[in-house]
Amino acid sequence: MDMSTSEYSGENSILRRDLAFAYRLLKPVNASGECLFVLHGSGVDETTMLPLAMQIAPRAVIVAARGRVPQEDGFRWFERITPTSFEQASIRDETAAYAEFAADAAKHHGLDLRRATFLGYSNGANVVSTLLLLHPGLVRRAAMLRAMPVLDNPPMADLGGTRVLIIAGAADQTYGLYAPALVTLLSQRGAEIDARIVASGHEFGDADAAIVRQWLTDPMPVA
Repeated sequence: MDMSTSEYSGENSILRRDLAFAYRLLKPVNASGECLFVLHGSGVDETTMLPLAMQIAPRAVIVAARGRVPQEDGFRWFERITPTSFEQASIRDETAAYAEFAADAAKHHGLDLRRATFLGYSNGANVVSTLLLLHPGLVRRAAMLRAMPVLDNPPMADLGGTRVLIIAGAADQTYGLYAPALVTLLSQRGAEIDARIVASGHEFGDADAAIVRQWLTDPMPVA
C-alpha cells in the first residue's frame, strides 16, 4: 500500500518512536477532525490494519501503534497462555501503557479524544475492551472485530455514554463463541452496544468495513 498518495501528507510512512509504543500517524490533507486509534491482531504489525482504517474513515487521522510483545514474525499486545487464556498481569500492564500512549499521542498531535474511535481486531480488539473496563472515560467509541472477554475479574466500570460496536464472525472457531459474553459484560456496565455477525471466519474484510463506516455516521448519544 502506498501511504504517500495525494490524500495524505508525505510523512505518513514514517515509523515513529517518540512515545511508549512505535506507531504510524496518517493524516489526510482534508482531515475532518475525527481520529482512529487502530490496534492490530496477533503476529503482525501496525501496517496490517491501515487499509481497513482508511476504507472506514478516509478523512480521519489514523494512529496505528505496534504491540510490544513479540510473536513469530510480528507482535501482539499482551502475553497469552493459550489462544483463549491470557496472562493477567501482562494485560493490565500493557493496557495501562497504551492508555497513557493514547493520551500522549492526542496531546502531541493535537487530537481530540472526544472525537476518537478505537478500532481493534482480535488481540487488538481485546485491548480495546480492557481499555473500556480498566480506564473508563478514555474511550467514547469502540469498534471491536472478533473480540472476546480476557479479564478474569473485570471491574464494574461505568460505561454510560460509551458506544460500542462488536462484530463477530459466524464461522469464527477462535473467538466466535465468546462474543455474546463480551456483549453481556459491557452491556451490564452501561455501554450502548451494537452487536453484529458477518459471514466470515476470524479474518476481517469488506463487510466489516461497511458496518463500521455506517455505524460511525450514527449520532453520538447524549451523555
